[in-house]
Amino acid sequence: MDRALPTTPPVFESVDDVVEKLGSTGYLADKATATAVYLADRLGKPLLIEGPAGVGKTELSRAVAQVGGAELVRLQCYEGVDEARALYEWNHAKQILRIQAATDHSWDATKADVFSEEFLLSRPLLTAIRRDDPTVLLVDEVDKADVEIEGLLLEVLSDFAVTVPELGTIEATRRPFTVLTSNATRELSEALKRRCLFLHLDFPDADLERRILASRVPELPEAVAEQLVRTIRVLRSMQLKKVPSVAETIDWGRTLLALGLDTLDDDAVRATLGVILKHRSDHERASAELRLN
Repeated sequence: MDRALPTTPPVFESVDDVVEKLGSTGYLADKATATAVYLADRLGKPLLIEGPAGVGKTELSRAVAQVGGAELVRLQCYEGVDEARALYEWNHAKQILRIQAATDHSWDATKADVFSEEFLLSRPLLTAIRRDDPTVLLVDEVDKADVEIEGLLLEVLSDFAVTVPELGTIEATRRPFTVLTSNATRELSEALKRRCLFLHLDFPDADLERRILASRVPELPEAVAEQLVRTIRVLRSMQLKKVPSVAETIDWGRTLLALGLDTLDDDAVRATLGVILKHRSDHERASAELRLN
């Protein structure tokens, strides 16, 4: 059972309040996304966000942190990330120097000294647990980490407490708003999923993507934005190594604006395709299927 923590004031008053406040940061959330964020805030449960790369999973965490005036603490997962990188480790170089300097002390006294707070290097999970101020903990791309890290996350997310053998148990005084993201490259354990609320994010529909583009690149003519979103959706339907993300849609809009282009014709697409496609094979396929000469 999760350990009860002192309640903290919620960031959001309602689902509509989530939409409004996230919108003020430039993040346009649909009803499902806003509802998941609201419940995670109210219930104090971690939010697991799954979906393809580039749909705004990480950006949502940044927006929540901005709205709540919170510090964003990020654990970037990758193959081989271990407890020392995720939780804490000892400053061994500093410990050795202290031991070498402690010639007049007994080993017991020296050991107690070198395994103290002064020598503890706090990593993202422990950092988030120890903060008294509003915090958003982002465990990014958790599916890239080894299965062993899931066991560590289960312990941390259950009690928001960490046991350091030399120091004892360090307990959170304020539960961080916690987000885990996954690109679904592997299946996460059912135990980890049970600890979380779940949200699947996909690429936005055409109307939402037009509104996102208008929000981030308001100077872009509406007709050009329409052509851009339509072209992006065609590209996403192709068998590409990496389909364009929402961030790349925004970058493309800014590129067209910077070049002073008032239409997205074949010449404009050909000249700027490198903004949204980053593999030669994708360029070739897109040029062929879009019939660029």
